[in-house]
Amino acid sequence: MIKLYGTPPTRALRAIWLLNELDLPHEVVPVDLSTGEQLTPEFLALNPAAKLPVLVDGDMVISESAAIQLYLADKYGDRFPGGGLIPATAEDRGRMYHWLFFLITEIEAPLWRIALHNFIYEAGDQSATEPELAKRDALRMIAVLEQHMQGRDYLVGNAPTVADFNAAFTLDWAREEALLDDAPALSAYLDRMYARPQAPTTIAAAFAALEA
Repeated sequence: MIKLYGTPPTRALRAIWLLNELDLPHEVVPVDLSTGEQLTPEFLALNPAAKLPVLVDGDMVISESAAIQLYLADKYGDRFPGGGLIPATAEDRGRMYHWLFFLITEIEAPLWRIALHNFIYEAGDQSATEPELAKRDALRMIAVLEQHMQGRDYLVGNAPTVADFNAAFTLDWAREEALLDDAPALSAYLDRMYARPQAPTTIAAAFAALEA
């Protein structure tokens, strides 16, 4: 059975979403970051970077959430109703890769900077100005994606691709930082994606479950 190391609200949600959509039997293995479980020799043998998520599928061990998504779609995509998780043409695959990498480098990267300086770094390493600069950078790129989504249901073509399941988590993260207030098309798109029957928990709901 496929094992996924990592629990909500981490980027493991991206992998969980694909596992759900593909109806793949899997086990989610919790890794408690607060107690340093990601630093144990057992986990470091899976991912020397000590980060989540990590997927184990037989002899295949793969980390980085977007890479996990692409791997699952490539290997098991025929299980997805109607196919299409990875587009058939080189042109549409190129468009999908464009938006997938755009999301990671231009929107997720500043969101991670915000998290680092607000929550993750020790107090002495936090910057008071970095979160605001990161928000500025994220908003500029969110505006680009907002323009792209005018009149569209999905990022590429007329069916969901891997990029959409990456975008939904990333934009949910942005919404947690109140960065979608001026992005009605993206807000509506996000609501549609999380209305899918196989959608995972939202980041807010995952945090609420942890606090409970």
